[in-house]
Amino acid sequence: MRLTTKGRYAVTAMLDLALHAGSGPVSLADISGRQDISLSYLEQLFAKLRRQNLVSSVRGPGGGYRLSREHAEIYVAQIIDAVNESVDATGCGGTADCQQGEVCLTHHLWCGLSEQIHNFLSQISLANLVAREEVQYISARQEQRLDTLALTEV
Repeated sequence: MRLTTKGRYAVTAMLDLALHAGSGPVSLADISGRQDISLSYLEQLFAKLRRQNLVSSVRGPGGGYRLSREHAEIYVAQIIDAVNESVDATGCGGTADCQQGEVCLTHHLWCGLSEQIHNFLSQISLANLVAREEVQYISARQEQRLDTLALTEV
C-alpha cells in the first residue's frame, strides 16, 4: 500500500486542527510546531483543503484555520482525496500497465484492496480519532514539549 507523505501530513494536520478547535482558529505555525511539518508545506495542503471546503480561514490577529463542519462529519478518506492523493495497493499506480504495458494477473486483487482501504478510511471521522485515548495522550505530550521549548527560549 502506498500513501504518500502529502496524504499522511494532511490527515495529521487536520487531526491537530480538530484537537485544538475548541480554542478558536488554529494557526498553521502552531500546527507546524506541534507536528514538525514545514509551514510552507502546510500552506500548500491547507489551500487544497480550503478548496474542498474542509477548512475555512479566519483573517486578522488571532486568525488561523478552523474546520468547515463538525469533526464528526469529516472523514479521513475525504482529507486524502482533498489533497489529490489515493490509497493505492497496485504496483502500477492504478494505470493497469503492470506487466509490459498490460494488466498483470493480480491487478484486480490489488485494486480491490485499494477500494477496501478507501472504504475503511471513509468510515473513520476526525471525531473518532479525537476520542481515542492514545491520540489524546500524544496530543498532550506534544503540547508539553512545546511548552518546555518555549520556556527554554525565554
